[in-house]
Amino acid sequence: MGLLNALQGFCVIGIVILAGYIAARLRIGGSSAQMVLNRFSFFVCSPCLMFAILSKEPIFDIFHSSIVVAFASAMAVGVIFLIVNRLHFHMDAAHATIGALNSLYLNSNNIGLPIATYILDDPALVAPILVMQQALFTPVGLTVLDMATTGRVSAKEVLKQPFHQPMLIASLLGIAVSVVSAQTGWFVIPDFLYDPIDMIGDAAVPMILMAFGMSLHGTRPMQDRTARQATVTVTVLKNLVMPLVAFLLSYFVMGFRGPTLYACVVLAALPTGQNVYNYAARYNVGTTFARDGILLSTMTSPVVIALVAVLLG
Repeated sequence: MGLLNALQGFCVIGIVILAGYIAARLRIGGSSAQMVLNRFSFFVCSPCLMFAILSKEPIFDIFHSSIVVAFASAMAVGVIFLIVNRLHFHMDAAHATIGALNSLYLNSNNIGLPIATYILDDPALVAPILVMQQALFTPVGLTVLDMATTGRVSAKEVLKQPFHQPMLIASLLGIAVSVVSAQTGWFVIPDFLYDPIDMIGDAAVPMILMAFGMSLHGTRPMQDRTARQATVTVTVLKNLVMPLVAFLLSYFVMGFRGPTLYACVVLAALPTGQNVYNYAARYNVGTTFARDGILLSTMTSPVVIALVAVLLG
């Protein structure tokens, strides 16, 4: 049953991605269509979706103990990459940081939301991961990149990063509304305000998937031969090692079973987040490495998630 649900979910996701790919081939919307969809989703639809979901989610369901698994498994693969780099690749600090982020950073938005929606039946599952990454991993990663590329750290810029993330801001506002609603015993946002936010949020997932489909048109990965081994390494860490670590922690340490165990492992098998490429481009370091790692991880992740569905679903 788990495999069937996963296959049906991937079928839904795949058809929408294919629609975006076909649209790009036919030049529907012009050369800027992907950028427009991505930016509109990032700044408008996805924040509305997260607010709409979290504001009506019971506060104790939002911060489930499974966040411990997500944090520990991400840290584990990041540290493993740094060790492998020290022993084998010998990248400098900036490129090693990109590699570590490629290994641990989950695509909780572009792929995580559709997976949580159509396979796990609960889009709120990605919220704690999104908050963890934007509030913790992003500032730490940018601090290291600042130091490695400029030799100094701009504390102001690092501290400002979370406030530049609409998804994080919307998630925190939704959590605040959930807390207030729990205290008062009734939902504090009137319907005439909540309904349009919810309606706009409903456009987020299809918009994200079509933009991703557009991005696949004309892509030629793995052109940089010198980074191929490192790219394969981060993909193995992200798509195989991280779900395995998540399973071991969930089953033997946290004692999770059933849907909770399944959700922890599926979310750990999400591909690398596209934010990593944005960070690499911002500092002009490891952009090809970041892009290829994201693409290869995204292409292989569905196979891993289907396997998880067979074993645990």
